[in-house]
Amino acid sequence: MPGPLVLVGAGEFAQIACEYFQHDSDYEVVAFSAERDYIPQPSLMGRPVVAYEELETLFPPSEVSVYVAIPASRLNRLRTRFYLDAKRRGYRCASYVSSRAFRWHNAEVGENSFIFEGNVIQPFVRIGNNCILWSGNHVGHRTVVHDHVFVASHAVISGYCEIGESSFIGVNATFNDGVKVARDTVIGAAAVVTRDTEPGCIYVGSPAHALPGKSSLDVKL
Repeated sequence: MPGPLVLVGAGEFAQIACEYFQHDSDYEVVAFSAERDYIPQPSLMGRPVVAYEELETLFPPSEVSVYVAIPASRLNRLRTRFYLDAKRRGYRCASYVSSRAFRWHNAEVGENSFIFEGNVIQPFVRIGNNCILWSGNHVGHRTVVHDHVFVASHAVISGYCEIGESSFIGVNATFNDGVKVARDTVIGAAAVVTRDTEPGCIYVGSPAHALPGKSSLDVKL
């Protein structure tokens, strides 16, 4: 249930998430948390920044929810590591869906996911756990977005598509109906994806093609 919330992260996205949760949800952001060696300052936005190593002592899982506010760093691996660890510790992971997003009543959104304003999420869509959809995307009917995906702004994902786990979708990317994006795929900005992709590759251009000899895990996000 909504209530006190700790944001895991202390960077720009964590501050943005604080704004949205505080002003457009029933959660009350009470603290930020980061690993001790990465705490930039003792407080942020008027709230304490506590060591992640001490989180259970200071904010037990029975008293707060968490949201892991880390962007697409290391092809979503960093956010995924903290999300899975928070689950292991027994925390409930909150999700946020903007009041200014369109989400059809039977569209599913998993935990620790963040849906910004202007997103259109059509009937029968399934969005997994630990996903981020930045502003203004279209997710067509029956599409499945698997866990740990990051979709930047103004992507058009047509109906019956499948976006593989841990993938990154760049701004203004476009997908034909029924396209299957393999796991760990990076889709470049403004790419037009007309056919299925191979895992671990980087796709650019119109129509989109894989960059030879390049791995998606080498992309700095």
